[in-house]
Amino acid sequence: MSSTTLSTQPEPSTTTVSEPFDLVRLSLDEIVTVKLRVGRVLKGRLHAYDSHCNLIMSNVEETITYFEDGDEEPKSIKKHSEMMFVRGDSVILISPPTRR
Repeated sequence: MSSTTLSTQPEPSTTTVSEPFDLVRLSLDEIVTVKLRVGRVLKGRLHAYDSHCNLIMSNVEETITYFEDGDEEPKSIKKHSEMMFVRGDSVILISPPTRR
């Protein structure tokens, strides 16, 4: 069985992006948007991640989009969670906060 170490702190004075996980590392302790499979989108503070894209987030707003039988327009439900563990195999996209 392999062990996985969660990264929780950005490395000091390292702000360049040369690998995909560098962008995730720079987003630690920031509000990110995460798109999941099956029409779910999360927006919340990223606290930790690992090489499998498992995430720990807080103050998460989850939007679930779905279609009811016969409807052409999608419907959505919003939920709020104080803390959430997101399994990496459901992650499609992690969008960092907008930098100005």
